[in-house]
Amino acid sequence: MSRIDELIAERCPKGVEFKTLCEVLRIKNGKDHKALGDGDIPVYGSGGVMRYADTAAAEGPSVLIPRKGSLGNLFYVEGPFWVVDTIFRTEINLSLVEPKFLYHQLLTMGLGGMNQAGGVPSQTQSVLNLLRIPVPPLEIQREIVRILDKFTELEAELETELEARTTQYEETRNSLLSLDGDLTGHPLAELIAERCPNGVEFKTLGDVASVGTGSSDRKDASDGGEFPFYVRSKNVLRIDSYEFDEDAILIPGEGGIGEIFHFVSGKYALHQRAYRISFKTPDIDTKFAYYVFSVHFRKFILQKAVSATVTSIRKPMITDFQIPVPPLEIQREIVRILDKFDALVNDLSVGLPAEIAARRKQYEYYRDRLLSFEELAG
Repeated sequence: MSRIDELIAERCPKGVEFKTLCEVLRIKNGKDHKALGDGDIPVYGSGGVMRYADTAAAEGPSVLIPRKGSLGNLFYVEGPFWVVDTIFRTEINLSLVEPKFLYHQLLTMGLGGMNQAGGVPSQTQSVLNLLRIPVPPLEIQREIVRILDKFTELEAELETELEARTTQYEETRNSLLSLDGDLTGHPLAELIAERCPNGVEFKTLGDVASVGTGSSDRKDASDGGEFPFYVRSKNVLRIDSYEFDEDAILIPGEGGIGEIFHFVSGKYALHQRAYRISFKTPDIDTKFAYYVFSVHFRKFILQKAVSATVTSIRKPMITDFQIPVPPLEIQREIVRILDKFDALVNDLSVGLPAEIAARRKQYEYYRDRLLSFEELAG
């Protein structure tokens, strides 16, 4: 930070000149990509890379600004690329602006909230062209980029590690929960052979669990209470009353079929179109069963699901699901292993996602601080 302060004091002690975007760059529209062949050139839309093609529309460095959709979803690109008609590309005057400085600067300007139309969020060149940005000397811009790049590079390294760990977690989970057939290569093969010499027993869910639903649609549910209220999505509200107090697996009766699962322990409420599965035998660890569902239930239920306006589940379908029932010692060892992985890749308070979020906040703090300039008096 002191180096930046020294440069500002030396190069622009009375403030920094501001310019409109149209003074430092030209905005270009994207084009349709359907006629392009496959290749290794990234094709960008407002959501990011859509595909890879054999033709480039331009070559970076460039900052890409969404025209429709996620308006705050900016991209910095180098090398050849193509843009479709939902995103603008920019041709930057390199004698005035360092491209990555421009990218960092635009991220501070709230483009995501600058909707110029009803319906699908939209942006226009005329509005963008009039945006004013600080243009300090290039030496200062480059020093700011150097500092901010350290934060973004660390975040990228953590995201790469998270991706690798997530893959490892999924492979380990699938391997641990494949408990039928020949278990020679299973991670717990020796323990299973010792405790289950004739193989792992399977039982239908109807034999070992009770399947019920919630009793309320909770149209008036609002966030802020003590107890979780599970609906039909990954979002969980908190309300001021509860219906159940138990360990259970929760799944939606419609929407997100076979993809959304919750493990609950304690007091909670449940939507009337969601199912709760509670085990009536001490031979099954509920958390173990939750992991089994996460691997095997989707394939099973999609073969049975009925489709009207939405795909939905009926109770008899659930009770036919077969679940492995190894000894509790094996179930709990599987849970112990998978809980460690799950915390690493999913826990927002202690895992890699928490570390990534902390680094992102750190980057945003220093970015906003570094890119706040006093404007030169006219």
